Amino acid sequence: MKIPKRLQPLVDDGMVDEVLYQLMSGKEAEVFVVRCGDSVRCAKVYKEAQKRSFKQAVQYQEGRKVRNSRRARAMGKKTRYGQKEQEDAWLNAEVDALYQLAGAGVRVPKPFGFVDGVLLMEMIADEDGKAAPQLGEVSLTPEQARNYHGKVIADVVRMLSAGLIHGDLSEFNVLVDSTGPVIIDLPQAVNAAGNNSAKQMLERDVDNMRRYFGRFAPELLNTDYGKEIWALYEAGDLHPDSRLTGCFEHDTESADVDELMAVIDAAKEEERDRQERQRDAEEGDD
Repeated sequence: MKIPKRLQPLVDDGMVDEVLYQLMSGKEAEVFVVRCGDSVRCAKVYKEAQKRSFKQAVQYQEGRKVRNSRRARAMGKKTRYGQKEQEDAWLNAEVDALYQLAGAGVRVPKPFGFVDGVLLMEMIADEDGKAAPQLGEVSLTPEQARNYHGKVIADVVRMLSAGLIHGDLSEFNVLVDSTGPVIIDLPQAVNAAGNNSAKQMLERDVDNMRRYFGRFAPELLNTDYGKEIWALYEAGDLHPDSRLTGCFEHDTESADVDELMAVIDAAKEEERDRQERQRDAEEGDD
């Protein structure tokens, strides 16, 4: 096929030998199957910011760390330079997450490089060497559903143990190869410790998996892994090999609202003081 403009630099540099076909076009990227020497891989071409239809970028980016203090300030001021830096940070997020999660034992595509908004990565294939189907395209037996659900939940635990939450996990962001589920699409990966919506996003990810696999194994609909996982994480007791029960005992005691608000206000004030000290220190460095 004709080489897409965004892939031409990778061809010119010898990273890609041939563009075989377009695999998919989504809300934030197009994916092409390419040949690199003797290997067949995927090239994920991210759409420009104004052409993406993913609308909740700010919520997902909360808590992400920016190593360079000048870049962080520029991003906060929303200048043209700051917006460019914000876009670069968004595009690099999936690459960083893939390397981090692969190292943590999570089943994700192996990354091979990132050039000018194009992510070159492993192609997840079925037994015939063709692109593996999405989980939502696969019909499962009850036994397979229980098995795959267990594998996905184990990967969610490994992700959170590594400090990340997928944030958009569903049957459309999981592929199924010959050995089971592989989690994909991570540009919106959430920093669990720094994002105020982390708990909500984790529980939503887990609930999405519960509802999907519950179609084939209805007993899974009665589980509550999301709240159990988050409770272990908050208590500092979550580990990559944590044994889960799928049960969670909800607190039936009424909360002391005044006490709770006092704790929240104190935490906000402490965070404001910390940010002010950090700004003072960074200005001193400059």
